[in-house]
Amino acid sequence: MTKTTTSAARVLSTRELNRATLDRQLLLRRSAVSARDAVEHLLGLQAQNVKPPYFALAARIDRFAPEELSALMASREVVRIVTMRSTIHTHTADDCLTLRPLVQPARDRELNNFRDGLAGVDLDRLAELSRELVEAQPRTMKQLREALLTEWPEADPRALAVAARCKLPLVQVTPRGLWRQSGQVVLTTAEKWLGRLTEPSPKLSAVLEQGGTPIAPDATVLRYLAAFGPASVRDMQTWAGLTRLRDAFERLRPQLVTFRDEHGTELFDLPDAPRPAPDTPAPPRFLPEFDNLLLSHADRTRVVRAEHKGRSWKANQAFCTLLVDGFLAGVWRLEESRDGAAATLTIQPFDALTRVQRDEVAAEGERMLKAMTEASSYDIRFGTVVA
Repeated sequence: MTKTTTSAARVLSTRELNRATLDRQLLLRRSAVSARDAVEHLLGLQAQNVKPPYFALAARIDRFAPEELSALMASREVVRIVTMRSTIHTHTADDCLTLRPLVQPARDRELNNFRDGLAGVDLDRLAELSRELVEAQPRTMKQLREALLTEWPEADPRALAVAARCKLPLVQVTPRGLWRQSGQVVLTTAEKWLGRLTEPSPKLSAVLEQGGTPIAPDATVLRYLAAFGPASVRDMQTWAGLTRLRDAFERLRPQLVTFRDEHGTELFDLPDAPRPAPDTPAPPRFLPEFDNLLLSHADRTRVVRAEHKGRSWKANQAFCTLLVDGFLAGVWRLEESRDGAAATLTIQPFDALTRVQRDEVAAEGERMLKAMTEASSYDIRFGTVVA
């Protein structure tokens, strides 16, 4: 853990970090920004499943309608692609073409996990062939690996498909990801999908042609701090799934301010970024599984108290989470009837809620149900507190 060497640096309490992060995550108060601008400001939305990006925006945007994000996906202004932490994110088209190359070194390292299954495989040839295949016609991972197996029949099929995903910026084409529409994962390249095949992004081309040479992350550091700061170098490395970002922070140090957390870790921030008072009210919020608020810092105590660590996960399954007073306070589940006419929201708090908190949580739950379901009747239930 990096310690600050400047004794004058102000110490930010956990609650101060909590309120600053919530403010930048649009969770202290709902924003009037568009869905596109929110996706851009937040540097993308975790999207392992189809619904989480929609619920993430519903918690952050005033009067958000799921159809707004769905329309952006249909018009290719936002896309679904593997980026940070080797997970699927919903990004704007522009961020797809800059953030995906930024994390290319991590995708190259990921390939090391599959080297045994790729013995004898020419990865440059695999990338070239995979590009030809998915640009001729979008393909599922199954179709892609079956086609690659004809070239390398002795290779591990899954390793071949993963290698294609690591070597190329593959986006999931619609209808996958559209609101209340079904569609399996079908892939093509970002350039093809975004109409930039003949004039590919210079940044993207540079990375692909130079064998994964990383793009200088300085601009992304500033954007990360705007969305997740104040933060340490390790925090951003955790968010991006990258290493060796210290140099970028040091280059930017003259234009940044620094603090310490209660453990002495040095935190960087933008000089004019909001840092609300620790007693600023933080209303309840219902967040989807895999929300980046809970995944984008090495030290997550700013939103997850020590006694609740690990309670939003079970094995490899993440639960939808509830914030009360800005901190993780429970999990929730939404069930809709087959015809969509009825919805039940079940809330499992980790600790007993006060009457005021319970009423506020119920009101926020009712708001979410009205915005995110078509139910004409709904039920909000509170489970028994389980220690």
